[in-house]
Amino acid sequence: MIDIHHHLLFGLDDGSPDIETSVAMAEAAIADGITHVVCTPHASGRYEYKPELNQERLEALRERLGDRITLGLGCDFHLSYDNIEDALKNRSRYTINQKKYLLVEFNDFMIPQNITEVFYELTIAGQRPIITHPERNAVIQRNPERMKDWIREGALVQLTSSSLTGRFGKTAQSLSHQFLEKNWVHFLATDAHNLTSRPPKLSEGYEVLEKRYGKETAERLCVANPRAVFYGEDLPRQPRSLDIGEDDGGRPEARKGFFGRLFSRG
Repeated sequence: MIDIHHHLLFGLDDGSPDIETSVAMAEAAIADGITHVVCTPHASGRYEYKPELNQERLEALRERLGDRITLGLGCDFHLSYDNIEDALKNRSRYTINQKKYLLVEFNDFMIPQNITEVFYELTIAGQRPIITHPERNAVIQRNPERMKDWIREGALVQLTSSSLTGRFGKTAQSLSHQFLEKNWVHFLATDAHNLTSRPPKLSEGYEVLEKRYGKETAERLCVANPRAVFYGEDLPRQPRSLDIGEDDGGRPEARKGFFGRLFSRG
């Protein structure tokens, strides 16, 4: 299994506080059957994003762990004005392994009406968005139909493994299954932060997928699709997403000054 969302780097955000914890988290991931991990520190107003420091911490972990697990580097990209503007100027600064996939995280309290335009702009800049844990987002929980526009635009979707087991509550668990039943999901990941409340456990989610949706689905969401992302490849052919509807004439036209409208409540 391949985990594309994991706060393994130490001393950078609300994930691992020190290298010993990071090593223990990596050991737990190995024991769980995880072969690859994308280390994804937050890139947000609260946690400053420092690519050079991230790389140093990654190399320190590689030295401690050897070749028993393959580590990559990305980030948990918060959709703020400054972040988006910088990502459009620096195509590979935030992407997974400096290739073409970008983990994006919504604010828990407000999602701009014009976020579809942002996804379009990122995509034409060579950064395909992967929406992280939408099942846990309060705004989406109230209005999951908003997902349709983003998926139609080409955004991909990552659920948290522990959401399937109920760790994040019944609403997140129920919404996860609604998305899965409609083929709106492309990845399962741990979003691990520690060894206790947010552990690096992907196998339990895999088992839920295999039991309810079949082994092919479990392999696609936990192995095949994440592998493509890790190595910057195109995804294998995906099942047709249901209830998305037909595109109404194409993607939003790129218009000068769309950032000025980005955070309007519409």
